[in-house]
Amino acid sequence: MGKISINIATGSIQKEEMIVGIDLGTTNSLVAIIHPDTKKPTVLKEYDGHALVPSIIYFDKSNHAVIGDEAKKKLKEEPQHTIFSVKRLMGKSYQDIKDYTGFYTYNVIDDNSDSLVKVQVGEKFYSPIELSSYILNELKKRAEHILKTPVTKAVITVPAYFNDAQRQATRDAGKLAGLDVLRVVNEPTAASLAYGMGLDKNETKTIAVYDLGGGTFDMSILRINGGIFEVLSTNGDTNLGGDDFDRAIVNFWIQQNNLSKEQIEKDKKQYQAFRLLSEKAKVHLSNNKEFTGEIGQQQFKLTKNEFEKLIQPLMQQTMNCCQNALQDASLTKEDIDEVIMVGGSTRVPIVKETVSKFFGKTVHDSLNPDEVVALGAAIQADILAGNNNELLLLDITPLSLGIETMGGLMDMLIPRNSKIPSKASRQYTTQKDGQSGIRIAVYQGERDLVKDNRKLAEFNLTGIPGMPAGLPKIEVSFLVNADGILLVTAKELRSGLEQSIEVKPQYGLTDEEVEKMLLDSVTNAKEDIATRALVEAKTEAAQMIDVTQKFLEKNKTVLTQEEIDNTKMAIQQLEKEMTEGNKDQIHTAIEHLNEISKPYAERVMDEAIGSALKGKSI
Repeated sequence: MGKISINIATGSIQKEEMIVGIDLGTTNSLVAIIHPDTKKPTVLKEYDGHALVPSIIYFDKSNHAVIGDEAKKKLKEEPQHTIFSVKRLMGKSYQDIKDYTGFYTYNVIDDNSDSLVKVQVGEKFYSPIELSSYILNELKKRAEHILKTPVTKAVITVPAYFNDAQRQATRDAGKLAGLDVLRVVNEPTAASLAYGMGLDKNETKTIAVYDLGGGTFDMSILRINGGIFEVLSTNGDTNLGGDDFDRAIVNFWIQQNNLSKEQIEKDKKQYQAFRLLSEKAKVHLSNNKEFTGEIGQQQFKLTKNEFEKLIQPLMQQTMNCCQNALQDASLTKEDIDEVIMVGGSTRVPIVKETVSKFFGKTVHDSLNPDEVVALGAAIQADILAGNNNELLLLDITPLSLGIETMGGLMDMLIPRNSKIPSKASRQYTTQKDGQSGIRIAVYQGERDLVKDNRKLAEFNLTGIPGMPAGLPKIEVSFLVNADGILLVTAKELRSGLEQSIEVKPQYGLTDEEVEKMLLDSVTNAKEDIATRALVEAKTEAAQMIDVTQKFLEKNKTVLTQEEIDNTKMAIQQLEKEMTEGNKDQIHTAIEHLNEISKPYAERVMDEAIGSALKGKSI
């Protein structure tokens, strides 16, 4: 007889496995399940009715992480130790976000490169994946506390426009939090499922999902046909949301009272006080005509009319995105069958009115806009658990597929549970000048190091024309066809050189072996990701040393002896940390070398540009 677990909270008999749906949001996150008794999607709430967990992490003096409401209180007191909006950093490089660094009150490392961003808190460096895993781990613990049963499997939602790297980062964060992420689902798809769309196999519908959250705005247009969701277009603004409504109020108050914007923004604590009061005003004005509050001894007022005028330009921006999304999908407003409202900021009455007017139809807003995505994730989780036989689940890949990259790391191209057929491609480059060949080794498995995964095949792409390191563009494409056969192609885009191989990925693995590989990946997630971070830090350090040495050699005539000596010392220090140090010490040494070389690198560039303008060539 099998084990049966009983949930103390609901007193109902549960299946062995509880798969949860998680909405990992920019501002707030939450967990939902299909209730064992009612069979309806339900958001998990604490005894006080609290469901939302602010996506905020605070690190105390001993580097212990506090998540959620407790961390939110620290935004004012210790802004540099309190991390928010980490979702915006997922899968991003510094180059991607450099124009928005003023927005973060914590230290986002400027290494001016294309490597993924890091966040520095005190002496430690964190990747967005690690930071997100703290939030997911907190959600896991809360769910276990409420359900009185272990939670190890989840479906996590992401924006429809998230690229491969961002989706993979989300999966990694789940793994690090001790969760087996069965699928990453698009947020608009989840919202549609929550409203019961796509559940009828015979319906064909075109849906517009208007999602205005705390920090981001997304407009997605989906077509549902026979239970299959297809994203026709997405548009939006990753830096537009309820926070901007708040900022508009703050700026209005600053102007109205002749205060110095510069001074207030400089004083992080005072700025947070303004931010929190403006948020209070916005919420109050959804049901009232005017608001009065104070900071220090000073009083601040705002009427509903003033507020609606203030956010009019922001609303117009979202409407432009709606128009662009329609255009990209080659549709008109009349083609849209349903409009769904998602995100806490859609509670503002003028937002609903504007969207309804634009599409010329009543919008769906009966479900709580903060919860709708999590509810849909729970429905998707239920389908994956096999409890809902009405819905079709297409054939899926049982294990992830990827290739080996620098340092023996596994770079995943097709994550497990992807629908078949499926395709993905990514670009790579060479590590050495004049490198004429590149080895493509294909692996299957969930671990971060290829040595812990199963090798499927390898081949060489040779005859690459001699170019400096980093210049060749090698695109590796994976295509899993309807029969589960994997076709791997490598192509050097500048020369058109191409090589491909056919692999049978599912070949020869029993269900037990697949299960064991999955279990190992979750059990070893912490060590795996720590190892990966160390390998990546060493790779980054080696590249940094190489670039700096070449720069010194080329420009030694225009550098001072002191600059050369300091740089060489910093290089030696970095080389020492590469052999003896941990990832944080390596990153600190990289930062140090960066700070030393930055001023003179900029000076040399300026001089080169100056002389070029005089008619000389660079």
